[in-house]
Amino acid sequence: MKDGYLDFANSPMGSKLIKALGLPTPLPLERYKPGQAVINGTVLVGGGGEPQLLSTLAQFFKSVSAQTLAHERLPQWVAAANQAGLTTGRWGLNGEKGEKVKALVFDATGLTDSTQSDSLYWFFHDAARSLQNCGRVVVLGRPPEECASPRQAAIQRALEGLTRSLGKELKKGSNSQVVYVSQGAEGQLESTLRFLLSPRSAYVSGQVIRVRKPVGQSVAPADWAQALAGKKVLVTGASRGIGAAIAEVMAREGAQVIALDVPQAQAGLDEVAKKIGGTALAMDIGAEEAPQKLVDAAMAQGGWDVIVHNAGITRDKTIANMKEHLWTQVVNVNLSTQERINEALVASGALKSGGRIVCVSSISGIAGNMGQTNYAVSKAGVIGMVQSSAPIFAEKGITINAVAPGFIETQMTAAIPFAIREAGRRMNSMSQGGQPVDVAEAICWFASPASSGITGNVVRVCGQSLIGA
Repeated sequence: MKDGYLDFANSPMGSKLIKALGLPTPLPLERYKPGQAVINGTVLVGGGGEPQLLSTLAQFFKSVSAQTLAHERLPQWVAAANQAGLTTGRWGLNGEKGEKVKALVFDATGLTDSTQSDSLYWFFHDAARSLQNCGRVVVLGRPPEECASPRQAAIQRALEGLTRSLGKELKKGSNSQVVYVSQGAEGQLESTLRFLLSPRSAYVSGQVIRVRKPVGQSVAPADWAQALAGKKVLVTGASRGIGAAIAEVMAREGAQVIALDVPQAQAGLDEVAKKIGGTALAMDIGAEEAPQKLVDAAMAQGGWDVIVHNAGITRDKTIANMKEHLWTQVVNVNLSTQERINEALVASGALKSGGRIVCVSSISGIAGNMGQTNYAVSKAGVIGMVQSSAPIFAEKGITINAVAPGFIETQMTAAIPFAIREAGRRMNSMSQGGQPVDVAEAICWFASPASSGITGNVVRVCGQSLIGA
């Protein structure tokens, strides 16, 4: 659905009126276009203590042909960059501010005590105003639960407060994330950095991501623009909206897509499948026989590589007014069905070793929502399923993650009453709703064969909504 306020706020007359009234001024977000560079601009690198990821970062920036600069308090970046064959320079010499940059990357892995937090202050104090529109902030740390001492754990956990606050302060379409990298998982960072520093992460902000040692074999694609080339991907609920966008992005990345939806959606399903050169599969996944039918379909194709659980329903009522069948329907389709399908596909080998399971939760499952107890139960359950299944599926070389969309411009949100719809759009750091493609890009990142170090994560695609944690 079109956002008239966004267009008006960015028109010559509208921008003046919006500013005079002190209203939110959403900036059109930059979104990925095929062939686009990962980072369209210069990256400013900072760090504190004894940063441990500088050589990893230098290799990454070289691989994506990014230009970098060293903050004056991190002179060792120049040596690390030069050793990787990366030309770099210095930013902010003699207390003077440097040039405008597209991204700020801070290596906080060397922070072991809260008394070292001043390195965070000086870097972001100096550079915050130098970030361009639709800029990116990524802070790299060590998982607090893996730290050697309580003091180290405290300063590492503090990074979450920093990045979430920065996401709300920066505005202008910029976002901010913290990535915790386990010891020994440094080589698994590339797919995550490619996602977070690019326009693919347009509507993701304030998130905490954990990169661990690889589950199974980690394979960097020969062509990052076709990261899913040769992969067979099942997308449920694919006939429209977010599901159709997921199918399209997967196909864009080279995947052979099996688009699934209920028989009643056959026309839309066929249209999506034809558009992307995929296969349409009409089936009620809530039916008792559905898991075995999917196993048979997968085996007939030599097994599938990725399963995206996007299908879901809403049956909204306050719990006092809700009939039992409305509760049961929602929990069955949104949660129990995913559990049954995962168990069947993994146990049978229909989802191949090295496979990816990506689930769609919701911000309702994190923050709750009036009139959606059944939906919130099902979507919170998805989060629990992802986090508890991750170590079990890892034994078979399979990762499982989830996205939790916030307000996304779809047919469903278009039916929301005007006042509630506008609140959903504006009550986030981006002051606008997201697009189905924003959810699809995050799912594609999880689905990549290079994302074997990412499992058990739940990432919100919500523009850093002010509702929920």
